[in-house]
Amino acid sequence: MEEDVKKLKDRITELEKKLLDKELILNVNEYQKVSKEYANLKKQIDVLERIQVIDRQINDNELIIRNETDYELIEMARKEIERLNKEKNKLLKDLETESETERINKIILEIRAGTGGEEAAIFAADLFRMYSKYAARQGWLLSVLDSNESSLGGLKELTAEISGKGVYDVLKYESGVHRVQRIPETEKSGRIHTSTATVAILPQMENIEIEIKPSDLEISTFRSSGPGGQNVNKLETAVRIKHKPTGIVVASQAERFQQRNKEKALEILKAKLYELKRQEEESKILSQRRQQIGTAKRPEKIRTYNFPQSRVTDHRINKSWHNLEAIMEGDLDNLFSDLKQELDKKSEVIY
Repeated sequence: MEEDVKKLKDRITELEKKLLDKELILNVNEYQKVSKEYANLKKQIDVLERIQVIDRQINDNELIIRNETDYELIEMARKEIERLNKEKNKLLKDLETESETERINKIILEIRAGTGGEEAAIFAADLFRMYSKYAARQGWLLSVLDSNESSLGGLKELTAEISGKGVYDVLKYESGVHRVQRIPETEKSGRIHTSTATVAILPQMENIEIEIKPSDLEISTFRSSGPGGQNVNKLETAVRIKHKPTGIVVASQAERFQQRNKEKALEILKAKLYELKRQEEESKILSQRRQQIGTAKRPEKIRTYNFPQSRVTDHRINKSWHNLEAIMEGDLDNLFSDLKQELDKKSEVIY
């Protein structure tokens, strides 16, 4: 195992040097590829190094069993070895297998301003920036499919696609109402305002059967208002699709060509219909078990961002982090790790 760790560390050193290369940074696709490999290897090394620590602890306890005569110490050592072996076996299994959610490598991210007027729209934009920075750290690909800005540069709503290894497993608990408490820049009296924004994480599953009848679709085109497109105000390349049976409306204006935007919009619709179906099935089971598992449709807040106290609190696990500024800059590893550890125990995601 030591040799495996050494090889991985050597490779990580190579990748770190590559990531500092200015030419690589300019090559977006190659940079994302190297970043993905780097993130995956770091995760493997963390697991392997923990296994090395466990092996040393097992050896220490085996020495106690061989050399001690105190019965209580020997029994304690045996129990500790049993616990350590269970942890080691789990880590080894995690290296070999992936969960169902870890195999979902593409999601649709939706953010909408909630209550609070312009401040809610600004908060929605802040959330998108936070997720964007985190995605960049992970080496994930993020593309905005549709957005609607407010008058002061906030976001009324935004739809984006994020792809990367295990992206859904990391972000699945972000769905819900996010609340912010802070003094808006437009507030002259210094009064703290409370605003909200909603986040939805929709998995894009491969090989799933979602029937969409052409007769159920109402398709329209419009001129893109997004950034960077030379077709803006010239051609109607953006596409909006309404699914008449459910009333779901989706849109895409990120691509230069109408057909590609139509394909993207259909992908979003498919993800939404799948999520609707999943939630219906989940609700049936939850009513039988008399439990409540968080989904994007729940009205209550899941998290509060308190700026005056530099505190982020997730109400589902009743835990706070006191590094709000870093979190808003995309430093979400500890928060996501704590959420996964607690909520994976409580909830069962259905596929």
